[in-house]
Amino acid sequence: MSRGSFGTVGVHHFYVGRWLHGLFDLSLLVAAGIFFFASAWILAGLLIFVDVVHNTYFVYKLIIGEYRDGYGKLIRVPGPS
Repeated sequence: MSRGSFGTVGVHHFYVGRWLHGLFDLSLLVAAGIFFFASAWILAGLLIFVDVVHNTYFVYKLIIGEYRDGYGKLIRVPGPS
């Protein structure tokens, strides 16, 4: 699954068993969309910024090998150990 396709929606969190985390990502996107179409662009931009910071933090945790799935198991980037 490509991060670029579903990263902002939070599908990757559902895939690894982090349901509440996935719902948080999904709710950020939905709320940003609602504010955008209601012409509240500042709030929509703020929510998108929060989502970008949130995703960047968890990508960092994945890269350094500290990201865990919903069952507490480490998820690591493939490559040499």
